[in-house]
Amino acid sequence: MRIDENIGLIGGGQMGEALIRGMINGGVVSADRIVVMEPDEERAARLGDEYHIRVERDPAALAGRCRVLLLAVKPQVVSSVLPLYSDYLRGDHLVISIAAGIAIRTLEAGLPAGTRVIRVMPNTPALVLAGASAFCTNDSAGEEDAVLARGIFSSVGVCLQVNESLLDAVTGLSGSGPAYVFAFIEALTDGGVLAGLPRDIAEKLVLQTVYGAAKLLMETGEPAAVLKGKVTSPGGTTITGLRVLEEAGFRGALMNAVEAAAERSEELGR
Repeated sequence: MRIDENIGLIGGGQMGEALIRGMINGGVVSADRIVVMEPDEERAARLGDEYHIRVERDPAALAGRCRVLLLAVKPQVVSSVLPLYSDYLRGDHLVISIAAGIAIRTLEAGLPAGTRVIRVMPNTPALVLAGASAFCTNDSAGEEDAVLARGIFSSVGVCLQVNESLLDAVTGLSGSGPAYVFAFIEALTDGGVLAGLPRDIAEKLVLQTVYGAAKLLMETGEPAAVLKGKVTSPGGTTITGLRVLEEAGFRGALMNAVEAAAERSEELGR
C-alpha cells in the first residue's frame, strides 16, 4: 500500500526511528513525505541526514504540513506534549499514538473535541520490517483512517485491529516480548558456552535455531506443543532439558512477565 500523505512524527526516539526506516524501506511512504519533530537536536539532525527526511522544530509548522501526526513519545510526557499541538489541529487531522499504555480517552482529553484518534502498540522489530502491531480507533475515526494506520504498520510487519480493552495485554506480550526473546537468546548462548562451545559458534547456532523454530511454526501452522512433541524423543536429550526448564518454572515465569507488563501498561494509562 502506498500512502500519499505527509506523515509527521512527534518524537524521533527508537520506535519513531523504527517506523521511519520501516515506512521508507517498505515503500509505503516516500522520505520526502516524512517530517520529524525531535527535541534532541543532535538526534534530529542525524535522522534528517540518514533518512533524508525533513526536520521540524515548530509544532504549528508540523501540524500545518502534516495531516497525519504520529505521536511517538514516552507515555510519561504525553500530557505535556499534546497541548503544544492541540491549538493547531483541524478537523482533517488524524492523530496516531504509539505511547504505551495511554488510553484513547486520555488522548482525547488533550485534543480538540472530535479529533480522530488511533492508538497503536507496535514493537521494535519494526526496524527490520518484522514488527507485530495492534491498533484500535476512537469513535471519530472512520474506516479510511483504519486502512491508513494498517497500511503504515503493515509495512513494518504484521498489524491487527483489536478492541482497546485488549491493548494492555498486547503491550505485555508483543510490545515487551522482544526483550524476553533477547534475554532467552542471551541465556541460551551462555548455556552453549557453559557446555563447551566457543561464544561465536554458540551465538550463530542460537540465532539460527530461534529463527528456524519461529519460521517452522509460521510456515507449518502447527501448534507449538505439536512441534515440541516432534522434537522430544522418549528418554532423550530434549525431554531431559525440558524437565529442567519445568522445574525452574520457565513457562510460569514467562506468563508472569507478560501479565506484569500488561498490568504496568494499565497503570500508565490511568
